[in-house]
Amino acid sequence: MEASTVSAHPDTARVACGSSRRDVALLPKAHLHLHFTGSMRHSTLVELAGLHGVHLPDALVEDWPPRLHATDERGWFRFQRLYDIARSVLRTPDDLRRLLRETAEDEAAEGSGWLEIQVDPSGYAAMFGGLTPTVELILDAAREASRASGVGIGVVIAANRTRHPLDAKTLARLAVRYADRGVVGFGLSNDERRGRAYDFEGAFRIAKRGGLLSVPHGGELLGPASVRECLETLRADRIGHGVRAAADPRLVGALVQRGVALEVCPASNVSLGVAATASDVPVRRLYEAGATIALGADDPLLFGSRLARQYELVRGEQGFSDAELAELARQSIKASAAPGDVRARLLAGVDGWLDG
Repeated sequence: MEASTVSAHPDTARVACGSSRRDVALLPKAHLHLHFTGSMRHSTLVELAGLHGVHLPDALVEDWPPRLHATDERGWFRFQRLYDIARSVLRTPDDLRRLLRETAEDEAAEGSGWLEIQVDPSGYAAMFGGLTPTVELILDAAREASRASGVGIGVVIAANRTRHPLDAKTLARLAVRYADRGVVGFGLSNDERRGRAYDFEGAFRIAKRGGLLSVPHGGELLGPASVRECLETLRADRIGHGVRAAADPRLVGALVQRGVALEVCPASNVSLGVAATASDVPVRRLYEAGATIALGADDPLLFGSRLARQYELVRGEQGFSDAELAELARQSIKASAAPGDVRARLLAGVDGWLDG
């Protein structure tokens, strides 16, 4: 893939020192696309499964990370089934607290100073006493994990495209109720082919009115029209994945004009068959067009790599320089819901990483 010699981002004009490559794990950044169960350590999955008597398929044990291909419905069903099995090992409040504590520790090791973790509480409510108790447990666990790790944590409550839009409205109202206790956004996940964005406009209107970021998934399994629906109908502030927008230059222009960030997850895109290789994920093309990009790991439990690896992939496969990697980190921080003091500290750290 050819890269333009002129970047749309002025900060990338800064020249990296020599030809040495800085450690991307030391680059301060924000992680804006990480799912709750999908953030679990593989070792923790195996341990909790043994503790609670949950049988894990070979794809989650000997053959981990699993071979996945979700661009057809059968493949997506297998991916979702594995995710549901993994979620079933979370049986006690201590399990949830452990997951968030270990996730925050891993984020700190990856250079992430701010994390926005996405969860659909409906998937955990039966085990933890209902929607409200589940959300309160997750928020309490997030605060504990943040204090212990030094990583700021915001929670994105996400609706499920495969469920009724009225369920999404219930979740949106719940999310707004906790907007001052750690909920920062409202999302929409699962198979794009089974629930169109416009069906959930009412829920996102509730969330936006309540001051939450609109962060739906789009443009992963479906094309540019899916991204446009998120942009126009759900008034997205960020779009999960969004890589299919690259096929429509006018749409990319609209994203740039409105400052809507794309949460691009290179390893996930390859694992699920959205792109054949990491070099085929259109990070370079979107970046050169001026799009705001926040790299994310999506579900490390199923894809086998965390946040720093995504920076390594675009460096190795798409020729991103250290200066451009620093700009990607800046974009992730600026697109986040992090408080002003956290943003300032992380942005200063990015400059220090590049200057050092």
